[in-house]
Amino acid sequence: MSEAPESAGQVSDAVTGNWVDRHAPAWSRPYLRLSRADRPIGTWLLLLPCWWGLLLAAASTGRFGVREIWIMAGCGLGAWLMRGAGCTWNDITDRDIDAAVARTASRPIPAGQVTVRGAAIWMAMQALVALAILLTFHRTAILLGVGSLALVAVYPFAKRFTWWPQVFLGLAFNWGALLAWAAQTGRLDWPPVMLYLAGIAWTLFYDTIYAHQDKEDDALIGVKSTARLFAADTPRFLLIFMVLAVLLLTGAIIAALAPAANMLALVIALGGPWAFGWHLTWQMRQLDIDDPAICLRLFRANRDAGLIIVLFLAAGLFA
Repeated sequence: MSEAPESAGQVSDAVTGNWVDRHAPAWSRPYLRLSRADRPIGTWLLLLPCWWGLLLAAASTGRFGVREIWIMAGCGLGAWLMRGAGCTWNDITDRDIDAAVARTASRPIPAGQVTVRGAAIWMAMQALVALAILLTFHRTAILLGVGSLALVAVYPFAKRFTWWPQVFLGLAFNWGALLAWAAQTGRLDWPPVMLYLAGIAWTLFYDTIYAHQDKEDDALIGVKSTARLFAADTPRFLLIFMVLAVLLLTGAIIAALAPAANMLALVIALGGPWAFGWHLTWQMRQLDIDDPAICLRLFRANRDAGLIIVLFLAAGLFA
């Protein structure tokens, strides 16, 4: 039996030549596409708040060793798995909507590559492996991780009853800031809460840009989003979300590091929100809400925006 061509079953918004289409066994490709393994930006956006929380906690306690390295790696594996499980759940619940939207009609379930039963089994497998990783963390982090499942379960339905589904995405995607802080410190404090709120504002920023790709199809089928709600006023709202994210990130860093009296670490870490804000400003200058290709490119650019915070927090930690 000859191997299926690379392009067979490729999802429309996947990066051409991605590793799934090029190297994964043909039988596994529909399941990996269901998990968005061919579109890694979502994993990054789920992972980065985890690393924010871990690095800020480590900087505040002055402790970064083997345990913290495992937390960082565990968050990476867990983000990949839980993003995959969440996307699988999203595609199960949205299979009829996805079939009616041009950009999503090629996803594995509406395209007939994976059955709903097969997708449900795949989702459970990913979630169980992620649970095994979570159980190696502190008890507080474990409880937070289990609690996040409610947010993951609700998110796919949000666009059916609110114009603000991006808020629900932000609540789910930034939970890792709380979890990773708790994994390192064993407790919750105000700094990770502010990080969490900053992440929600950031999610409103990038996912509003993302949602502009589908606004015409969404209008036809009655799906709600902030892109449709803001319409031509989108730049003004993006500015508000950017300012909120920068202020909350700044507040989180000051609240965590000022009591430690390490001024060099504090000054270095505070460069992160400043550079992050400039990156988001650049995105707003590039944005054309009526050009789906630009919207997708800018959405993907938020990996780099989030990594800016990681780099500055890491520099402050090791200063």
